[in-house]
Amino acid sequence: MTGYGPNPPKANWPGGAKIAVQIVMNYEEGGENNILHGDAASEAFLSEITGAQPWPGQRHWNMESLYEYGSRAGFWRLHRMMKDIPITVYAVTSALARAPEQVAAMKDAGWEIASHGLKWVEHKDMPEAEERAQIVEAIRLHTEVVGEPPKGWYTGRCSNNTVRLVAEQGGFDYVADSYADDLPYWSRFGEIDQLIMPYTMDCNDMRFGIQAGFTTGDQFESYLKDSFDYLYAEGAEGSPKMLSIGLHCRIAGRPGRAAALKRALDYMAGHEGVWFATRQQIAQHWAKEHPAPTAQRPSDMSQEDFVTAFGGIFEHSPWIAERACAYESGPTHDTARGVHSLLFRAFRTATDDERLGVLNAHPDLAGKLAAAGRLTAESTAEQAGAGLDMLTDDERVTFQKLNTDYVARHGFPFIIAVKDNTKASILDAFHRRIENDRDTEFAEACRQVERIAELRLLDKLGA
Repeated sequence: MTGYGPNPPKANWPGGAKIAVQIVMNYEEGGENNILHGDAASEAFLSEITGAQPWPGQRHWNMESLYEYGSRAGFWRLHRMMKDIPITVYAVTSALARAPEQVAAMKDAGWEIASHGLKWVEHKDMPEAEERAQIVEAIRLHTEVVGEPPKGWYTGRCSNNTVRLVAEQGGFDYVADSYADDLPYWSRFGEIDQLIMPYTMDCNDMRFGIQAGFTTGDQFESYLKDSFDYLYAEGAEGSPKMLSIGLHCRIAGRPGRAAALKRALDYMAGHEGVWFATRQQIAQHWAKEHPAPTAQRPSDMSQEDFVTAFGGIFEHSPWIAERACAYESGPTHDTARGVHSLLFRAFRTATDDERLGVLNAHPDLAGKLAAAGRLTAESTAEQAGAGLDMLTDDERVTFQKLNTDYVARHGFPFIIAVKDNTKASILDAFHRRIENDRDTEFAEACRQVERIAELRLLDKLGA
């Protein structure tokens, strides 16, 4: 739910490219639902017949011929258009086995042939064991037909188990069953780190086959160009992304749509700094530039490990980290601010006496503990960063008097996030805040404690 947040990693595309353009041809024709294939009903998805329904136990002649257009005519039109561009084919394996001429043309063009599953059917209700067996069979048949196993995977009509099962199968540079980002990202399944290469449903000709989608080629062309322009501008500003374009032989292969596609691709090719690449090329580049994180993730830690790692973030108060372990956590909490959110929730829901104990665990600024070298490592570094370890004799006397007066008035030490301040601003805040009433100052001290914890976590985990 967080992803890269406000600081996406630098893609560092080859040649300093401002954008990576990745084109997918979905080759599904011959792998769709059909009683000739042993399926229970005819195909009903993604054709010119918007809103079609399956026909149990019957062939659907119109649907079959609409799919067949893709293999007979659409594929070849798209092949002529893009044979000199590195693209990826999401190939349904059973469809490949029925397409020797098309497979030869894909290989001659140097296209990446990724797996689109064994059959172009729904997987949402498929038992896990059956889906696992189909993944194995898809790889076996793909290797037999293409001559090498697939290195990319996209089921499309997937189940909640699909990505995990493919990751567990192993051997894939990427899995594409995600629409969650403009950049690749890593997901962990048990002990397996799998690179996810998000795909697209918006820059996708499938929108010609659904309600409220594209109706004319101009709409498709305009949308592709707008998407390209926006991402290209982000890349020019130093944050390059990936544009995915999804095509289907039976849809984009129709003349009126192919014309719009060609105009859009020519437009993109007319810009400098555009990297046209296969999904495998992008995945391999990403794995080299941004390998899977090796540090233990906070959301994977046991309570003991979590407390060991973060028990000192709130000064001498490990109970806060202990309580934070009771909250729901996941990958979205594997950042400095993610851990901080767990910790400050535990702090905010503590009793006033418990929070007072946290305040009193903080040392005086430039006080006796500092002089005796008895501060925690974090407090020592923080006070030194603000120059509080290099006070003149007069400044030290001033700080000690303010500390004494402040504690006498409020009942806890003066607390401020010194990394946000200078020696002068700390003294100014000291003089200003000492006159506050206790409730106001208690609330302010608690806010400062939370800020100190946040800064410590940013130092520990990075932004």
